Amino acid sequence: MPTQVLICDDSGLARKQMAKALPEDWDVRITFAADGNEALEKVRAGAGEILFLDLNMPELDGYGVLKAIKAEDLQVLTVVVSGDIQPQAKERVLKMGAIDFIKKPTTQAIVAKLMSDYGLYRPGEAEPGSAVSTESSGEIDLHDYLQETANVAMGRAADLLARLLNVFIKLPVPKVNKIARSELSMALAAAATQDTYSAVCQGFTGSGVAGEALLLFADSNFEDMARLLNYEMDETASMEVEVLMDMSSILFGAFLKGMSDQMGLHLGLGHPTVLGKHRQISHLVEHHSQKQEQLLAIEINYAAEGYAIDCDLMVLFTEDSLPKLTEILQYTGE
Repeated sequence: MPTQVLICDDSGLARKQMAKALPEDWDVRITFAADGNEALEKVRAGAGEILFLDLNMPELDGYGVLKAIKAEDLQVLTVVVSGDIQPQAKERVLKMGAIDFIKKPTTQAIVAKLMSDYGLYRPGEAEPGSAVSTESSGEIDLHDYLQETANVAMGRAADLLARLLNVFIKLPVPKVNKIARSELSMALAAAATQDTYSAVCQGFTGSGVAGEALLLFADSNFEDMARLLNYEMDETASMEVEVLMDMSSILFGAFLKGMSDQMGLHLGLGHPTVLGKHRQISHLVEHHSQKQEQLLAIEINYAAEGYAIDCDLMVLFTEDSLPKLTEILQYTGE
């Protein structure tokens, strides 16, 4: 009798990648869930003996699913599959009842070994291609592709930051939107929680893609961040520049490398530039205000648990990058 496998992820691309990572000779029946609430409904209905669970999802995230499984004593073995690879993330999900943790994207070899170690899979137990899916993993469009690649890249950057600062970094679901350059200031201001910010930008180019990474840092965050970085507090102005440059170096470098690795691109980075300190957002991004070009924007908020630290990372792809990004998506979706 086939093993009931449930794959829960808000990304159609991630669901497809996870299904492909299951051993070809594993006798399973695959069901998909696009969010935590749907996953719980299907587990309760008996559609999941084994659950491969994402962490960062809207509505009900993976932590919420694990909490509900434990509270209701649902009979399912959960493996967390996440781009959030911080040591504390793994530690937390294991304490909440997950049997293991693997990072995105995974491979057949990793999944086969893991399932074999737990006695849930025996090589050769079925004919290759015997897995049956009860439904489609979902259509993949450019928005979904960029959101999932950003999710994985976001996790790499957070892991680096978490290890450096010895804190847990709270991660959101990345936002992907098309926006006119002239509207960027209004979009950022609408989401702002502070009056003034400081900002750093860094350009990047690759094979058919180009754009700019932008880091907005709330002014009220400087003191906590300086303490975590063990900076001297007497030279305020120079300390603030160091904080900005260190944060941008960590987040820009790790995030853009994470994106480019998944896309099969080599991105060349320009020099980081401080756009300004203690200024309103409209002044920090005024170099965009007179241009009507459409941008493809990825926005991520990084927040340090237990500290007054949060910053917004935006990656802005130019309109001319769309053909190359679409080509990469078509290759990935095959």
